[in-house]
Amino acid sequence: MDAYLPLVVMVILGLLFAAGSFVASTWAAPSKPTSAKAAPYECGIVPETEPAERFPVRFYLVAMIFIVIDIEIVFLYPFAVILSDLGAFGLVEMGIFVLAVVVAFGYVLASGALEWGPVRIAERFATPVLRAQGMPRAAETEDPADPTDASAPQPGRAA
Repeated sequence: MDAYLPLVVMVILGLLFAAGSFVASTWAAPSKPTSAKAAPYECGIVPETEPAERFPVRFYLVAMIFIVIDIEIVFLYPFAVILSDLGAFGLVEMGIFVLAVVVAFGYVLASGALEWGPVRIAERFATPVLRAQGMPRAAETEDPADPTDASAPQPGRAA
């Protein structure tokens, strides 16, 4: 128990300091609320209107993906420090770990979770999905009388 005494003393002192700071700030600070103090502060600009909309969920999704991948990459540093002690077994295990990270990141990229621009439905889905939603195919929007129509049979080609 004697070995843990300095640790216990530091924890108690830390808690006392935190509690004392809260008590001192509420006791010593002047309390004169005004509408200017209650308003949200953004870069010194007084907000004139409410925001147009809430942050999109995509913003939070990208933040979570960044944190997960960042934490996974942090594990590479201790591995690099003790690589010589781990040998081939450690190298294979880290290879499996990196492969899992790369596959997960590839899935995130392929699913479009990191795309910030407006979603273009025609690029994201196949043609049958577009037709199921009532959107016309490209051939249906073109003028049938147009001689440059690519879907019209051309001489020398099979229909």
